[in-house]
Amino acid sequence: MQKNRRLLLTGLFLAMFFGALDQTVTSTAMPTIIAQLGGFQLMAWLATSYMLSSTIVVPIAGKLADLYGRKPIYLTGLAIFMFSSALCGLAGTMEQLILYRALQGIGGGIMMPMAMIIIGDIFTGEERAKFQGVFGGIFGLSSIIGPQIGGWFVDHLAWQWVFYINLPFGLLAALFIWLGLRHETVKGQARIDYAGIVTFTISMVSLLLALSFGGTKYPWFSWQIISLLGIFALFLALFLRSENRAEEPILPLSLFSNRAYVTLNSIGFLMSMGMFGAIMFMPLFMQGVIGVSASQAGTSMTPMMLSMVLSSTAGGFSLRRFGVKPQILAGLLILTAGSILVTTLGVQTTRWNASLILIIIGFGLGLVMPVLTIALQEIFPRTMLGVVTSSGQLFRSIGGTFGVALFGAVMNYYSGNLLRQDLLPLLDQAPSALVEPIRALLNSNPQSLFSMLLQSDAMARLPAAFRSAIEPVIKSSLALSIHKVFWVSAFATAASIVIALTLPTIRITQRASKAGQKSEREKSIDVDKLTLEKSPR
Repeated sequence: MQKNRRLLLTGLFLAMFFGALDQTVTSTAMPTIIAQLGGFQLMAWLATSYMLSSTIVVPIAGKLADLYGRKPIYLTGLAIFMFSSALCGLAGTMEQLILYRALQGIGGGIMMPMAMIIIGDIFTGEERAKFQGVFGGIFGLSSIIGPQIGGWFVDHLAWQWVFYINLPFGLLAALFIWLGLRHETVKGQARIDYAGIVTFTISMVSLLLALSFGGTKYPWFSWQIISLLGIFALFLALFLRSENRAEEPILPLSLFSNRAYVTLNSIGFLMSMGMFGAIMFMPLFMQGVIGVSASQAGTSMTPMMLSMVLSSTAGGFSLRRFGVKPQILAGLLILTAGSILVTTLGVQTTRWNASLILIIIGFGLGLVMPVLTIALQEIFPRTMLGVVTSSGQLFRSIGGTFGVALFGAVMNYYSGNLLRQDLLPLLDQAPSALVEPIRALLNSNPQSLFSMLLQSDAMARLPAAFRSAIEPVIKSSLALSIHKVFWVSAFATAASIVIALTLPTIRITQRASKAGQKSEREKSIDVDKLTLEKSPR
């Protein structure tokens, strides 16, 4: 049995590594892919299509794993991921690549939560804390080395190898996982909640598209966004109705009567929302305001990922000693402190000062992220681990998407007002022939002026006197606008602290059933304390 565990863990580590690596390794290869396939205007869809499909399939895969077992669902996800990776490498147009990335997202959405679910099956709460910390470290490590690996493939092989590399890793991971779970009991037939799957998919696609396009591709109050939100509301109502009637609902509504479940997922939603304030806008701040290159801005994010890896691993080992609630509160306090410190950055800030603050943010994130999953798994029986674990990931994904949309709206609102307020007086004093193109951009799309800070040749083409007058204004407007984003991010993480204060006590268990065997004990939940107890063998 111990040998099975080692094989299974090896397969899970491999699958987690190359699955997470795929989300970052393509970023470096993107310019080369666009140069060969064209379709620059469709570039954002390469990420959006993957995000949509992977987010939506997570809770469906978790429920199916509860019904039919972990092995068939996990291996199906691996097969889809490898097959679509091969298709991505064979893509001849940008449209084909987007379609194959969406298919790849389905496989990735099945794989990502399944590792945490299986860890919940075979290890005690105390052991899970350690191993899920290690999994968090693997995910962070892949984020660090992914862009470098992608660059090496592009420079020495071809961009297609960004996707082909998944095939040998995937086959090896599938072999180890199949061997490790070969004694898993195959579950009987169950009634699949088809109505729930359909209504959930349509509602989530509509919501995620509305959040992705609102304020960017379309105005928030345009008929396109209002229609998407209307479709979301309609099919959400249909989904809730179908879940009340389903024999095996995709997302049992009874989960929401559990106070700890609601509290933990609210923390995850707000934390993910706040996290994207730093991840999405810090590189823009460093390039546009501090003035570093794109590669230097990317390198400056590495300390945050390293600190997240270290604290995630260390936090897994310390969880038993300090407890769920104290560690979550400590991590959120550190994260909020880092989010507030980010608002102090300015034009005179150095790259190293910014990296130091990012280390603080990464440390706070690493303490909290694995604990949320562990805590969710502790308060529900083993038969519900799939749906509970995957739904937690769903709420964090939606929180991140909502955060990106909200921060983009805040950025656009304040930057437009600041640019018009401070730049128009300067333009009125300059020759009309020189300022007319800038005035037109200021009226139609003021945020496009920030691209002048990212392209040195654009500023260099302006007369020196005029450039010295407007460049500080554009930089200041960008810095102040991003500060507003950082304050909203800090508010989200601070709100998660308030919610965490209401979290009931959750104990970490020391014993659990062996992998591949049915548990001889049942979990019982004390409704008041929500502490996990086990009956003796």
